[in-house]
Amino acid sequence: MSNSDLLPSLLYKMNQNQLALEAAIMELTLWVEQRGSGDVADNVRGALAAIGRNEEFINMTLAVLMTPE
Repeated sequence: MSNSDLLPSLLYKMNQNQLALEAAIMELTLWVEQRGSGDVADNVRGALAAIGRNEEFINMTLAVLMTPE
């Protein structure tokens, strides 16, 4: 398997890791918010919004890369 064949799989796995980290951070954000740190929770949500904004593009690009030619 060539390096160019591995790239889409690598990017897919990295995206899965990113989404898992997002979910874990959101769980921590909820925990922080429940303990009265709403400002911190809002800041974290704002930072995580970038993942949401980019998710559709990443998924579409991965689908194209993983489609056999």
